[in-house]
Amino acid sequence: MQEIKMYLLNVERWSRWIWSIVRAILLIGMGFVVLYPILLKVSAAFKSMDDLYNPTVMYVPQTLTFENFKTAIDVMQYSDAIFNSFALSLVTTVLQTFSCALAGYAFAKLPFRGSNLLFGGVVLTILVPPQTILVPMYINFKNFDLFGLVHLFSGHGVNLLDSYWPFILTAATGNALKSGLFIYIFRQFFRGISKEIEEAAFVDGASVFKSFLRIMLPNAIPAMITVTLFCFVWQWNDTFITANFLPSMNTLTNATLSLPYKLNVLLSGSGTGATTQVDPFEASMLVDTGLLLSILPLIVMYLFVQRYFVESIDRTGLVG
Repeated sequence: MQEIKMYLLNVERWSRWIWSIVRAILLIGMGFVVLYPILLKVSAAFKSMDDLYNPTVMYVPQTLTFENFKTAIDVMQYSDAIFNSFALSLVTTVLQTFSCALAGYAFAKLPFRGSNLLFGGVVLTILVPPQTILVPMYINFKNFDLFGLVHLFSGHGVNLLDSYWPFILTAATGNALKSGLFIYIFRQFFRGISKEIEEAAFVDGASVFKSFLRIMLPNAIPAMITVTLFCFVWQWNDTFITANFLPSMNTLTNATLSLPYKLNVLLSGSGTGATTQVDPFEASMLVDTGLLLSILPLIVMYLFVQRYFVESIDRTGLVG
């Protein structure tokens, strides 16, 4: 019996070692898949033209240079682009977080006839890609009218394109990017809060809205952190809706999308009478630098908030 116990202990010990090795390989592999494109852009951003055509240089440049950053910053008008992107993302994040929290509270704590059917429509918005509703949204904001009142007084709608208003209106009404997912997160979190807390507030004379502000929101800090970070990052990274609704505003999205064209004009010497052939490798290197500059603020932000983000994800139950 003693030999059998020792054998089982050895098998269990070896099983733990093997599982640890397999888990480490899986984690390293997934981390490599995620980080490899960023590492390539970091490598290209610091390369000089000599390193670009040196066959012995693969990932680590022989000569570090910041010329690529200077060129990309000048072409992108980086300071203006990052300010506009931050303002847009911040405004939509605040409005969308509050509106989605209010909708999630209503679905969780204020049941009404047809609420399940309406919530099914909210879930459906998670599944429907935004490209399918872009055309009606574009037409609506190009000729915006509120219940016919604008046409009544002016005879025509208001063009809200090339302004923050499409993003403000959709965020304030819970119809912005990924709002269905955020409403679902808040609903699930509010359902886990005890009814006795809210009933005690009602006994003390609190209204529904006051109970939401004073009781529910302070208890929903983990869900608010999760939604806030998701909302900010998705709005910052959005290229589809922003490029269509803000075509002429200098945001990081538009600056990144127009970077190849601007580099083509710059590197070909357009406007100077030159007919220089554009080097595609140099243009690609500068585009990688511009993309790295676009995601750099998010990387810096993640270094400061990653602990709170992980804790909030765990407490909202999204992991399971």
